[in-house]
Amino acid sequence: MTGLDQFSEITKFDEPLAPLTWLKVGGPAQIFIEPRTEEELEGVLRAVSEEGLPVRLLGGGSNVLVRDDGFAGVVIKLTGDAFSDIKTEGTRLRVGGAAPLSHVISSAVGVGLAGLENLVGIPGTIGGAIKGNAGGRHGEIGQFVKSVDVMTANGDRFTRSGDELSFDYRTSSINELVVISAELEMPQEDPDEITKRMRQIWIMKKSSQPFSFQSAGCIFKNPRGLSAGALIEQAGLKGTRVGNAEVSDRHANFIVTHSDATATDVLQLIELIKSRVHEVHGVELATEIQIW
Repeated sequence: MTGLDQFSEITKFDEPLAPLTWLKVGGPAQIFIEPRTEEELEGVLRAVSEEGLPVRLLGGGSNVLVRDDGFAGVVIKLTGDAFSDIKTEGTRLRVGGAAPLSHVISSAVGVGLAGLENLVGIPGTIGGAIKGNAGGRHGEIGQFVKSVDVMTANGDRFTRSGDELSFDYRTSSINELVVISAELEMPQEDPDEITKRMRQIWIMKKSSQPFSFQSAGCIFKNPRGLSAGALIEQAGLKGTRVGNAEVSDRHANFIVTHSDATATDVLQLIELIKSRVHEVHGVELATEIQIW
């Protein structure tokens, strides 16, 4: 009997991951575990560590591309109210790491806390958003984060705050496996004014991004001072297809997947884009999406 046997109730084998990602492609997880409490999560991670198995955390699946042969190891997805709770405390929000970013934004706007409305339309969970310092032209989430409770792949838990927290473009100092919860602080404003701003940003994004298709967030990071989407478009790649994966004709930094697309289609299209942009502009694009 291994340490993982005690978690059989929350464990599945060869679990398809494609339905859990926004691109809807890729193979299964060899072992898929859904902890319901922090204690279960800690126990699972300690057992996985003892077994020496590779491990990944799957959040909202919006920034992940799973290869066609799947992930040979353990994929953990947090379930249960404990991981997605949202509480208001004055000008602060206390949020569970698995809470959808959209729910956190709605909660903040509803109580008149300003700033997160700038992130409207960004998919995924708050944990993923904080680790990757999600944002856009209107701002990033890192400026509002005061403390983050994290858990390592070994099951050790601690809190990062103050000097232990730093944020940069699409990255942060949080490199632990799991964001359990976080505390954010925002200034107070009239909820109606915040709502009006949020609607304007949402309308603008809806008109320029392929929300009605199967797609992830932006595929590439913006090179310093440049727009990845503009570079891809200027290289004449909008609408380019490999198999059933296509560069969006709405926003060139999005890849959309059609019926029967494979992860290999997406990977080959990513390589084609990188090669063409380097050829045309002399710029090396770096992927923002995580490839498992």
